[in-house]
Amino acid sequence: MGFAGGLPHPLLYADMVKSIGHWGASMEQALGVASINHVLYMWLAMGILFTLGFIVRGRLQMVPGGLQNLFETIIGGLEDFTVSNLGQEGRQFMPLLCTIFLFILVMNYIGLVPGCDAPTANINTPASMAIIVFLFYNFVGIKKWGAGYIKHFMGPVSFLAPLMLILEPISHMARPLSLTLRLFGNIRGEEIVLILMFFLAPILGSLPMYFLFVLAKTIQAFIFFMLTMLYLQGSIEHAH
Repeated sequence: MGFAGGLPHPLLYADMVKSIGHWGASMEQALGVASINHVLYMWLAMGILFTLGFIVRGRLQMVPGGLQNLFETIIGGLEDFTVSNLGQEGRQFMPLLCTIFLFILVMNYIGLVPGCDAPTANINTPASMAIIVFLFYNFVGIKKWGAGYIKHFMGPVSFLAPLMLILEPISHMARPLSLTLRLFGNIRGEEIVLILMFFLAPILGSLPMYFLFVLAKTIQAFIFFMLTMLYLQGSIEHAH
């Protein structure tokens, strides 16, 4: 496998799906990539979220229960956290922030299913989301401040502005790289450990790790969400 490829599981359901009619190999050859497994599992994550969303929407109640209660707890908690940091202005970013958290969370959890691989264990998935975050928060800053957005890159001291105009863009350009490597490295590392533990001790070794990795994968989704929120906070704040 290449650096960006999936992990060598004993069995991947995506490989079985691709073998039907050999369409998978043809598509991979046409795209010039080693594997499209991460794309298939990403589609699976989207399918899960859309299905749950339609189920909840069709069963809305004044007194929530079941899935509605779960989603309201998650989204309500994220909204409270966002508003406490960004103020009321932060509510407009909730669709993006909630989508990022839930999407990454489901993709991370998919890696815990035997025969599946977490799409976030492929560097292309977190990289694409990091680029979207980078473009979005800069778009928000430019939309709000116009040409004055450049003040965010000039630092708090006027005589250091020429130097900061060089350093700050470099710092901002490093943010997508940081978001990508943090999520990819942690999830890929967890997947490797889980596979190794499965080979060494299929039940006694891997079962306890599941409980630990459920927490770790949840934390990684929240960290991506939180950093996105902080970048948005920086773009809408007054430049010092």
